[in-house]
Amino acid sequence: MAEQTPPYWLLISVLFSSQPLTPALAMTLHEAAYELYSRGEGSREVAGDLLSGRVTNLRKDLSLGGIAGPAFEAEIETERGSGTVRFMLTRQGLELMKAQGPATPSKPKYLN
Repeated sequence: MAEQTPPYWLLISVLFSSQPLTPALAMTLHEAAYELYSRGEGSREVAGDLLSGRVTNLRKDLSLGGIAGPAFEAEIETERGSGTVRFMLTRQGLELMKAQGPATPSKPKYLN
């Protein structure tokens, strides 16, 4: 049985968004931010069918009520136009991702 990724609302908490976020868009932002957080990097380009843009690690921890975690900002282009999203990775989500371990890359398939 394959492990499933936790739902996006458990992984990130959106503080501000000038664009409506779909679950797929939220997961794309989460994946980019989690990579930045895991590697200690400052920013990275993100592109796909749903969006293009840049996610930046703000290198700050935020706390909002009972939710806390590292802060990120994304400047994105979607089919609805450009926008800004400010969000944080939740500590609960970080613990869940750490417990899942690193994703194992699939082996390349050759024709011969």
